[in-house]
Amino acid sequence: MLDYIVWSQSPEIFTYGSFSIRWYGVLFAIGFLVGQQIMIKIYKIEGKPLADIESLMMYIVISTVVGARLGHCLFYEPEYYLAHPLDILKVWEGGLASHGATVAILFAVWLYSRKHPDQSYLWILDRLVIVIALAGALIRFGNLMNSEIIGKPTNVSWAFIFTAVDTIPRHPAQLYESLSCILLFSFLLWVYSRYTTKLPEGRIFGLFLIILFGLRFFYEFLKENQVEFEDGLALNMGQSLSIPLVIIGIFVLYRSFVIELKNQKEDIILEK
Repeated sequence: MLDYIVWSQSPEIFTYGSFSIRWYGVLFAIGFLVGQQIMIKIYKIEGKPLADIESLMMYIVISTVVGARLGHCLFYEPEYYLAHPLDILKVWEGGLASHGATVAILFAVWLYSRKHPDQSYLWILDRLVIVIALAGALIRFGNLMNSEIIGKPTNVSWAFIFTAVDTIPRHPAQLYESLSCILLFSFLLWVYSRYTTKLPEGRIFGLFLIILFGLRFFYEFLKENQVEFEDGLALNMGQSLSIPLVIIGIFVLYRSFVIELKNQKEDIILEK
């Protein structure tokens, strides 16, 4: 018999009476704090006003929480939340969707860029997605600590038994996504560090969308559906929402290569 990994980790770091601090919340906060420090370093390197970081992060924090909550309520449980709209405010009860956060962040960055003409929309996204990948790794690890977003049953040697759920060996889908996000963060940071301002706008953002949501599409095959109605779908909600984001990423990436080729031709003409 295989020795599976028995996961019985408490989601709480410590509890005092009715008050508790949970791993998910702490990891969520660390993601933003570390991301802010990385963005400060990037702004220093590129000579952008450091005072703008606080404003940008405020846009991102608010849009992430609001977008993730609305995304879950409208994408996964619309019938319930449309009938009980006030329950949308009960974020502490759980229910956040990364696709909703993505849409909200894209909109928030657009609003921010309109007030900061020296920082174009794609310029910001190219840098912001680096820290978002890191935050994603921490958030998915938080899901692991909560024993949520569990994988399908499996007999692989690294399977987890989530004792808070059942005694069935399952894919640690949260860990797969967390490790993937760490690798994505490292890759995007390497691309930025090597080329910095030499890449046309949209290159890093396009890579981010294609890799993150491309992997998300395939990881969904290893995960249990989050809500019952997904059981009757050919592709679950996570996969259906990932497809348009991958397509957008392909378009943005293609556009960046077209711009790069155009700039190279112009340089050749000027040299002549």
